[in-house]
Amino acid sequence: MRTTKLFIGHSLRELRLEHQLTQAAFATSLGISTSYLNQMENNQRHVTATVLLALAEHYAIDIAKLSSFDNERLLADLVECFADPLFNGRVPSSHELKLATQNSPSVARALITMHQALRRASDQLAELDDSIHRTGSLAEPTAYEEVRDYFHFTNNYLHELDEKAEAFASRLDSSARDQFDALSSYAEEQHGVTIILEDGDSRTLRHYVPGSKVVHLNRRHNRATRTFQLACQLGLLEYAEDIDRIIEAADFRSEQAADICRIGITNYFAGATLLPYQRFHSAARRLLHDLVLLADEFDTSIEQVAHRLSTLQRPGLQGVPIFFARVDRAGNITKRHSATKLQFARFGSACPLWNAHKAFESPGQMIRQLAETPDGERYLCFATTVDKPSGGFKDPNRRYALALGCEVKYIDQFVYGAQLNPEALGVFEPIGVSCRICERSDCVQRAAPPLKSTLHVDQNVRKIIPYGLR
Repeated sequence: MRTTKLFIGHSLRELRLEHQLTQAAFATSLGISTSYLNQMENNQRHVTATVLLALAEHYAIDIAKLSSFDNERLLADLVECFADPLFNGRVPSSHELKLATQNSPSVARALITMHQALRRASDQLAELDDSIHRTGSLAEPTAYEEVRDYFHFTNNYLHELDEKAEAFASRLDSSARDQFDALSSYAEEQHGVTIILEDGDSRTLRHYVPGSKVVHLNRRHNRATRTFQLACQLGLLEYAEDIDRIIEAADFRSEQAADICRIGITNYFAGATLLPYQRFHSAARRLLHDLVLLADEFDTSIEQVAHRLSTLQRPGLQGVPIFFARVDRAGNITKRHSATKLQFARFGSACPLWNAHKAFESPGQMIRQLAETPDGERYLCFATTVDKPSGGFKDPNRRYALALGCEVKYIDQFVYGAQLNPEALGVFEPIGVSCRICERSDCVQRAAPPLKSTLHVDQNVRKIIPYGLR
């Protein structure tokens, strides 16, 4: 297997400046020449195993954190940005874009932010003629988008809070019948909080009035949901200051974004409490990432398990890198995270060839797929549906597809890879990220032409897709 060379010039430069060292002093501590360090800081040479070990020894750097996933994620966003027709004729090469993400990640992120603002402004002007009379705030990212990007670039892992949630879980009564009872007992004993189950509005999951010492939980939702919401409330009661510090450090543009992020961080705490990192990490490997068995062992829902698998990024104890998405019937991705090279599109719909869509055709079954993306990466993908009833006949029943996957080299670590042969010819289905940035020229499911391609139309030849790509 070909070993990927690691270019971490930006990280080396930041580490050196953080310790207020000259290049000469920093090079001496690593046992290399100044010129060699200069070449590595400018990504003209890759970092060697010897230098990595010296960094770990002298500067307590976790080598696992220096993976290329952050660069891959940033590169995917930058490629999508330059696919916009605005850049037609002035699109940097793949090599240039890769250098930009390696050498100047802050500049790359700023460019992505500006491009997002441009798209939002253009969309809003196209939809609302009167928007030209409003303020420039329309070009700013929405609060939801800002929070989504925050979790995107933190790799969906909050180390300090994750460790505190794990410690909190260890303080719960292990003799309780289940996690709900353990959390209820803790709430009553440590906070004097009473838990009341009631048949309220099906759209309300939890209601707590500060100072009332009463948590109202909706009986119409299943026990796993009520347990999760109780864990959320305890997170707000016990770790409000920690959550506020995380939000303050994120430096959001608006109070609305901070409020939305507080919900996301509280949900993170609840997931990390119900599925404590080390115990869950061990169980995931032992049970070959079987979603049903993990949900049974931890008394949680399949969706909670799927989401938690995407957060296993603890330094020195990382899980298998996976991608996770929750998709509604219209194809909207309502949750997304990827610790793999596959990055979900920020705009447009997901690839119609992806097995997430097929899951709706066979509700409750696990749909498996061996897939290959245009960059040549190969994945094991698996998807299933989950239903979320919330009441009687007239109440809405929400259905989503949960889609997960890993690089095919990890297939033996997943029960869903059983009896699949990645060595067989023609078993990998070609998929993309979204039509607008997919360069495949022979896809019969293409819904729209890629933005940076030139179309060729022959009036005398009519194929399934009425144009060719140049």
